[in-house]
Amino acid sequence: MSGFDYDVAIVGAGPAGLAAATELKQLGIDRVVVLERAGQAGGMPRHCGHPPFGLREFCRVLTGPSYARRLVRAARSAGVEIRTNVTVLAIAQQGGLDLATPKGTQHLRVKRIILATGAREQTRAQQLVPGLRPVGVMNTATLQSFVYLEQLKPFKNPVIVGSELVSVSALLTCLRHGMRPVALVEPEPHLRMHPALRIAVRLLRIPVYLGAQIAAIEGDKHVCGLRISIGQDDLMLACDGVVFSGRFTPEAALARVSGLGIDLGTQGPRVDMHGRSSNPHVFVAGNVIHPVETAGYCWAEGRRVAAAVARDLSHAPAPQSGLHIACGDGVSYVVPQRVSPRCEAVLNIRTQGAAEGRIVLTDAAGTELASCRVRAYSQKPLRLHVPTLPDLSPGHVLQLRLQRKGHDADPCA
Repeated sequence: MSGFDYDVAIVGAGPAGLAAATELKQLGIDRVVVLERAGQAGGMPRHCGHPPFGLREFCRVLTGPSYARRLVRAARSAGVEIRTNVTVLAIAQQGGLDLATPKGTQHLRVKRIILATGAREQTRAQQLVPGLRPVGVMNTATLQSFVYLEQLKPFKNPVIVGSELVSVSALLTCLRHGMRPVALVEPEPHLRMHPALRIAVRLLRIPVYLGAQIAAIEGDKHVCGLRISIGQDDLMLACDGVVFSGRFTPEAALARVSGLGIDLGTQGPRVDMHGRSSNPHVFVAGNVIHPVETAGYCWAEGRRVAAAVARDLSHAPAPQSGLHIACGDGVSYVVPQRVSPRCEAVLNIRTQGAAEGRIVLTDAAGTELASCRVRAYSQKPLRLHVPTLPDLSPGHVLQLRLQRKGHDADPCA
């Protein structure tokens, strides 16, 4: 340990970061620290006071805060050091960390880093929504922070903008705490959620407006309405709050300022199949590389990346530069963006909007390497299981594309 403060430093104390830290300790890595800028560890589940969390991890259904507490307890029981109110300012090329702490700045010398900073919802400004700036406009995370952490009810009758899984979370939060949403508004022509959740929204009797563009948020000091346009029709929804939900983007500011390679599709760090970034000292896990997956998926991914880091610390052979995967027609992004020849891989894929047909992976000559049938709503997580890849030269570019309906292939697992 001479010259190093820690073996591994993990940036972010959400499900991916805490799972990675716990796994590293269980694999025999001596000094592991988790750095969290918030005042408490646990990540976004701390704000989410409804189930279901924890079935994969703890074999029982938990609320978000209970789930977060269990993750923190498991990490501390394993011997993980958790430091809160610590902001990581930059990652050095050789793996060091510059920190801002309540006691001042600090530099940590570490052997490896796992970046697990998560994702955030797009703000009103990022969605280019016009209108005034009255009180009562927020995203789901802020709503749940008001309700579950501050025990405050910010409005009575909001409009929910967006139709992803987190939008249902916003609906449930409102209904459980005496707020009745006026409507759910989705700019796209289709809902961006699992069909079972669409049934749940209908059972809740919440009006849904599809293909609705937001014209303006009305109100002087406080929200009093939301104007939307559907085709040639304009509609005013009387409400006292607007919740922008979903359309996640990675919390990748640290990755950018530290010079990590950024993927144009995910807007998060580029990684190989082991979770290694363009900096060989830095690995990445969780929603910072794929906006957005469930807490359970991120927990499992954190453990996988921790195992790769443990192997790397034991001086296992470093991975080759790998085969690059380029996204073609109909594919929004793929994770990982690099895979190794002579290895199996599982690709995490999103299509551009709703899709039906085949996802096909080919080499540069057009030879098909793997494929699967898809029938996906917008933002549905897709997995393509790739058998052992051929022994292609490093730097070879593989092509991933969507073939529209009309071709046969094995179904996705």
